[in-house]
Amino acid sequence: MPDAIAELKILPGSSAEFAILSNSYASSGGDAAVLLDDRAASLVVSHHRVLRAHSIPGVRIEGEETSTGARARITVEPGTQAPGPVHLCFGVLPKEGLQEIQAEFFIGEGARVSFLAHCSFPNAVRVKHVMDARIHVAKGAAMEYAETHYHGPAGGVEVLPTAHIELEEGASYKSLFKLVQGAVGVLRLDYQAHLQKDAVCELDARIYGKSDDRITINESLYLDGENSRGLAKSRVVAADRCVSEVIGEAVGNAPHARGHVDCVEILKGPLARAVAIPKLTVVDERAKLTHEAAIGSVDKKQVETLMARGMSEDEAVDVVVKGLLR
Repeated sequence: MPDAIAELKILPGSSAEFAILSNSYASSGGDAAVLLDDRAASLVVSHHRVLRAHSIPGVRIEGEETSTGARARITVEPGTQAPGPVHLCFGVLPKEGLQEIQAEFFIGEGARVSFLAHCSFPNAVRVKHVMDARIHVAKGAAMEYAETHYHGPAGGVEVLPTAHIELEEGASYKSLFKLVQGAVGVLRLDYQAHLQKDAVCELDARIYGKSDDRITINESLYLDGENSRGLAKSRVVAADRCVSEVIGEAVGNAPHARGHVDCVEILKGPLARAVAIPKLTVVDERAKLTHEAAIGSVDKKQVETLMARGMSEDEAVDVVVKGLLR
């Protein structure tokens, strides 16, 4: 592999590894066939090997291997209207390992693009996944990023995603982080978004923690431009001995900026613990920030209604929980 960032098809000799990772990609809800579809831009990284990096007109995917993971640069040319989602797949197949991903996203002025990312750690006993994303969305551009995780049952994964998001005037960014399959392990999510005039940002996290999982979500919105809008939304279910902490922050630095923090945490079992910390700071008196936070058990009325239709209590609780995280 050359030191320079390079576009690849499939790394020679990696077909078996690619097939296994593709199966994990499918298990997390993705369509494995798209990873080899030349009509779609895609990037596949297994541990610290770049198995595929494929560009399409207007969307350039560049990848470089490192000793502990990979560096990626994704550039969407100004005015590009991506015909379909860009597919990203990251994973560690062995039971142990470290994967560090450094990713840069440059979305050109007026462009429109969406990303579907799947992270798979099916055999993890002691795996650490670190994602450091730098995202820049230019004037009037729009980016959507949906990330789904698939973890094995052992809970041996430590996931540390960070994102620094810069939105220029009139830009929009919407993200969804979803981890509901398998054991979470340890999750520490830290996202910061800086919004200029008329920019819009929505950060959405949905997590299902079980056993001894530890979940920390920290989402911050800096409303730096006039009329900017931001939403930090989280839905967490903590079961068994899981401990969850959600910190939602909004800072109103500009006139007529609007920010909202929305957190719901559901506890299943007497040993689960949840903390919600909304943090609002108004710098410009014309900004308006709001928050709502709720921590409690599964809605008894909903459970009773489902049980009246023939479900057991466990089945009814499961349906309500999945509805919350859908």
